[in-house]
Amino acid sequence: MPEQLPGYDVEAVRADFPILKRRVGEWPLAYLDSANTSQKPARVVEAIARHYLEHNANVARAMHTLGSEATEAFEGARAKVAAFIGAAGPQEVVFTKNASEALNLAAHTLGGRLAPGDEIVITVAEHHSNIVPWQLLAQRTGAVLRWFDITADGRLDLERAVAEGLINERTRIVAVAWVSNVLGTVNPVAEIAGMAHRVGAHVVVDGSQGVPQLPTDVATLGADLLAFTGHKMLGPTGIGVLWGRYDLLETLPPFLGGGEMIEVVKLSGSTFAPPPRRFEAGTPPIAQAVGLGAAIDYLETLGMANVAAHEQQVTAYALERLQRVEGVSILGPTEAVDRGGAIAFTLTAADGTDVHPHDVMQFLDARGIAVRGGHHCARPLHERLGLTASTRASGYLYTTEAEFDALADGLAYVRDFFGGRR
Repeated sequence: MPEQLPGYDVEAVRADFPILKRRVGEWPLAYLDSANTSQKPARVVEAIARHYLEHNANVARAMHTLGSEATEAFEGARAKVAAFIGAAGPQEVVFTKNASEALNLAAHTLGGRLAPGDEIVITVAEHHSNIVPWQLLAQRTGAVLRWFDITADGRLDLERAVAEGLINERTRIVAVAWVSNVLGTVNPVAEIAGMAHRVGAHVVVDGSQGVPQLPTDVATLGADLLAFTGHKMLGPTGIGVLWGRYDLLETLPPFLGGGEMIEVVKLSGSTFAPPPRRFEAGTPPIAQAVGLGAAIDYLETLGMANVAAHEQQVTAYALERLQRVEGVSILGPTEAVDRGGAIAFTLTAADGTDVHPHDVMQFLDARGIAVRGGHHCARPLHERLGLTASTRASGYLYTTEAEFDALADGLAYVRDFFGGRR
């Protein structure tokens, strides 16, 4: 039996997630796709339902009782997010519809500071959401996009970056994921931010895989702007966050125009509200914010140190267990050191042929095991690795070692089946 973390009972946690009791055909569900989206505890779903059933109204504009209640809940969720990530206050928290919108907001609003020949630095391991907005920005401004490469073990090659002067006096923006959604690598964001700030560049961090897993303190992380999404941290879909240093946010222009982001509108022109309202045009994701607030309450009840420790334990077990399956080749670090919970891999059949990740995914699904197959919105990284796709398994705070045992057994079955042994 695995050693239980002190004060953390994974079976008690699982009881809060009704979906984990599901079966897929004759098989119990083993949900190993949490890097894609996390499951939701009952109390988050109930909080959203209560809002719609008892408090539903628009915020900041309806002055009746329901409007006041909805506004209080919405702004209360903003305050919870701020405290959760160590922000200076709720005025630094902008609600968006997801991390992709938050990163687009960052790219769009920082764009006015770029001139032809300026440089934007990202990494080869980024999610498309932290590549495409910067490509578009470079096209609009004439800026040059440059890349961190990776080492053989899937970590950012800082030594090469320093030797080549990747971050230099022409660098204006550095955008990097805190935790890779494919390799699982925890990137040295604070070190990279130090390099960027020494040349006056702004640092944008994609925290989509980091904030759900790791205790977060924006003051020590080193970012100027941090994007993350609610649906990967037990919250609902349809809500994301852009945190920014207030002294930076108040210098940035609006991203979208519309109601509530304005100060005064005249036919001759408009003036705009201070952050965060300046960046929240139109009716915001009110019920989704309530759900995210409930998710944060749940995470804080567990304790993020406990969440991180459980993730570390189950990831270490999974890495060791999967490496005992013949034909499995793991992408990225093979030990749970400076590593998140996403584990991508390829599978070779018993006859030496490669099994396509989509086939792996479908065969595992028939056994109740939910994983993801494809390039995981990180095609440039797969091309860098010489691959078209991979299979990815990812646990979270409710994942058990037994689920990774089921995965390992399923992969052995798939390997033998495609190798002609079954």
